[in-house]
Order: sequence, then structure tokens, then C-alpha cells
Amino acid sequence: MDSHNIGHTLTRIAHSQPERIGLICNKHGQYKQWTFSELESIVQSFCHDLHRRGISKGTRVMLMVQPGLEFIGLAFALFRLGAVVILIDPGMGFRNLFGCIGSARPEVFIGTPKAILFKRLFASHFTTVKQTIIIHPWSGLGRRASAALRQTPATGPDDLAAIIFTTGSTGPPKGVCYTHAIFQAQLDFIHDYYGIGPTDIDQPAFPLFALFSIGLGAAVVIPEMNPARPAKVNPAKFIRTIKQFNVTYSFGSPAIWNRVSRYCLDHGLMLPSLRKVLMAGAPVTGDLLARVKAMLPEEAEIHTPYGATESLPTTDITGHEILTRTWPLTRQGKGTCVGRPLPGNRVRIIAIDDGPITAWDDHLLLPTREIGEIVVQGLAVTKAYDHNEPENRLAKIPDQGAFWHRMGDVGYLDLDGRLWVCGRKAHRVITSQGTLFPLPCEAICNTLPGILRSALVGVGTPPDQTPVLIVELLDKGQNQARLLGDLKEMAARQPLLSNIRHFLIHDEFPTDIRHNVKIFREKLAVWAATRVDRKGEK
Repeated sequence: MDSHNIGHTLTRIAHSQPERIGLICNKHGQYKQWTFSELESIVQSFCHDLHRRGISKGTRVMLMVQPGLEFIGLAFALFRLGAVVILIDPGMGFRNLFGCIGSARPEVFIGTPKAILFKRLFASHFTTVKQTIIIHPWSGLGRRASAALRQTPATGPDDLAAIIFTTGSTGPPKGVCYTHAIFQAQLDFIHDYYGIGPTDIDQPAFPLFALFSIGLGAAVVIPEMNPARPAKVNPAKFIRTIKQFNVTYSFGSPAIWNRVSRYCLDHGLMLPSLRKVLMAGAPVTGDLLARVKAMLPEEAEIHTPYGATESLPTTDITGHEILTRTWPLTRQGKGTCVGRPLPGNRVRIIAIDDGPITAWDDHLLLPTREIGEIVVQGLAVTKAYDHNEPENRLAKIPDQGAFWHRMGDVGYLDLDGRLWVCGRKAHRVITSQGTLFPLPCEAICNTLPGILRSALVGVGTPPDQTPVLIVELLDKGQNQARLLGDLKEMAARQPLLSNIRHFLIHDEFPTDIRHNVKIFREKLAVWAATRVDRKGEK
């Protein structure tokens, strides 16, 4: 067995606990269960069929299959064959999706009938695809009992296993190269740091994390939801399966836990089986943490890991530490605390630079508590983007055979070694009187009653931008003139906001489709420019 290939983690689990339940999911209106031994047989069958169709080491395979038995079986089989699995979030929009397909250059397309129809309708974007494989109950793929392949390709730790695309929140999505070693490092983090293993039952809202849990011997319950639209999750269904199958652990977007916690609060529900809740993918507020805490048993843990597609997880902080120590400081404009680096990770703060940095130098480092650019190093930090040398030069800093990854965020380290994030580097507002960072300014603004959320944007070009603070209201019918007056009075008293002269109300912020939380500040800046000039409000 190839010890480096992430696809063989299931084989080891199937040998050590063959009769334990490994997967639970809804098939045709009924929940069905598969043991680890049965999952291993299904993966072997997929391996045999895919190999027979010519898929081998290095074949680029775009996988567009719903979370569940087929996704898990195909993913493990493709990893074992040494193929490169291409995973693209379908919720990113057509333009970004087509850009990702062109960049990844898939040779094989595996998808559901709906995905195959999509491919046919937009065939001009799939010119590199030489073979299409449809997945449905009648296709027969992976359904026949097959002997295991006599030999799967030898795989090294640095061999490419997958291309996973970023969300594209501040630019075009980029294909991140995941090697087998990167997946193994993430698996080790989840096991060693979060303690996930064979005694756990996971309900993952991110499909990729189903693979991790199965690779660690935990049972997986596939929730009934569209993973590309977590903000639209049906909380009653999500809660029902947690209770029905005694789920102990769940990793999902804050958008999910926002809906689930509100539902529990409104209906007086508790989730006594849950021992660990992880939230990532978007900012987490103290109000949300308090609601989630209220629905869990006292001994349960809430974690909010920080990272990116290129480096996940990087740091971690518990909900308890946020609520008792850092959230009050966040509301005062200190930034968002995302905790300490996980064991083996290194986080540093360097002077902000918008261009490439050709070599590491310790002179780049900033002192503690000074805001700069966040850079990271670690076993789960990816080395490159796929077919994208310009972005590689921007994102990676060579360091004597190693490298640092630039997260694209700005922040600082405190005296306790905790990282505080102050926003995206691309979202900072550079004025003639200094630089403003969005998260600290917005957090202060959000404490004013009546404000749902706020966004700091810059009008004009650096280094002479005009800062504009835009707010979205909780109640559209409230007295807007009075609220703007209160906001201006508060800003005048706050050193961080005192140089802001322009305040606007927006009916509904443009946000990402996936989480409905990440604010598209670039769009708001264009909107604000039509309402504010360099001398005053229009």
C-alpha cells in the first residue's frame, strides 16, 4: 500500500474497523448506512472502472458530483489512481467558473446528469475535455463487484492530488495545488489538534471534510443542503440529522450556524450530542458565538480556525476565549482575534507591499502590535497556484529553499502571540492623513444601535483616497437622518473614525452568494463614488 497516497487512508481504516458505520446519507428519500468495509469495496470498484476507462496518474479530472456516496467513492478512487481532482465551487458565478475551467484544463469530466447538461450547453468552455463520464443510478460505474487493482501508481508526497479553487472574494479565483502531503498535514491537524477520530460522528457542511473524517475513522452524516449555498440551509433538516444520528462534531460556515442557532433559540432546542463545532469561511461575531454556545452542552467546544484555501488551518481560537477576552476589544476597534498558530505553523507580520517580494529578509518584519501584512509557513501551506506564475510571484516569498505565503490579509500579533486580523490588504483605505483598515473601523460602527453592518471604502486613488463609511440598517423604516447624525457624532469621538467625513446608507450590501457575509467592498466603492466627490457629498 502506498503510504503517501491520501486515498489509502480509507483502506487502513477499513482494515482496522471494517464493521463500523462510515457513511450515512439520504438516498432516494431514505437514510442508508455503509460500513468502512463496504466503502472500501465501493472505492475499489470505482478504481477498477476508472482505470479501465484510461484514467491514470496525472490525469486531470473535473468532479461535479453532489456530496454523498458517489463523491466520496470517486474522490478516494481518483486519489489512489494518482489522478488530479479538480474541485470548483459552483456558487462562484458563471464568469469565474468558466475562468477556473479554462485555467485547470480538465481532461476528464465526471458529473451528474445536470452537470453533464451544463457542460453540453457551454461546450466551448470545455475544449480540453476528452472524456465525459455520467454518474447516475443506471450508469453502472462503481456498482460492479471488482477485485482490487493489482497495483496502483506509486505516489510521492509532493505529487499533485487536487486543484482546489479559491472563492475569488478579492479577485479572480485561483487554482491551489494540493499535494498528497498537504492533505496528510491537514488530516494530522484535524486529528492531533481537534481530537477527531473513530469515536466521532461528523456532519460536515464542507464536502471535502467528509473525506478527512472518513480518513480518520469517524462516521460521516451527509446533511441535506446545498454546500454552495450555506446561507440557505434548512435549519430544521440540519438539526434533525444531528439529533437522529447523535452527531458529535460539525464543521461549517458561520452562515449555517447563524440559521441553526436562531432556529434553536426560537424553538427552545438543545443539541446535547454535539461536542465540537468548528466555524470557518467568513467572519464570526460574538453574538453568533453566544447563540451557538447556548444550544450546546456545557462541556462542548467551539473553534473558529483562521486560514485560506492556500493554508488551512493556520491559527485557532476557542469561542470561550473570544467571548471572555477578545470580543470586547474587537468592538473597541482592535481588530478580529483569530488566535494562535497551530503547532508547526509560523505566522509573521511584515511591512505592507503590493508588489512581489523576491527574497525573505528579516528586515521585513514589523514589531509586535504593529499592523502589517500576514505571512505564514507550515506543513499545510500550499506551494503554488496552478498555471499562474504571476500570482505565484505575488503570493510566495522564497526563503533559502523554503517559502512564506502571503495571506492577503493585514493584521498584527499581540504580546500573547495571538493574531488579530484587520481586513484584506486590498481593502485598506490610503488617505493623505494615513491608512485606515476596514475591520477595526467597521466594528466600532457596528456597535451603534440600528446598524446591521457597515463597510469602509475608499473613493479615489491612493495615496489620496477619501474614506467613506457605508451602513446597512436593521430596520429600513427607521429615521435615517437621525441615525446618520448619531453615526457622525460617534465617529467624531473615536480616534480611528475621526478623519471620516462621509457616511452613506445602502439598502442592501452586495455580498458573496455562498456565505451572504463577505461584503463586496469593491462594488460599494464604485457606488459610493457616484454619491461623494472630493469636496463633499453630491
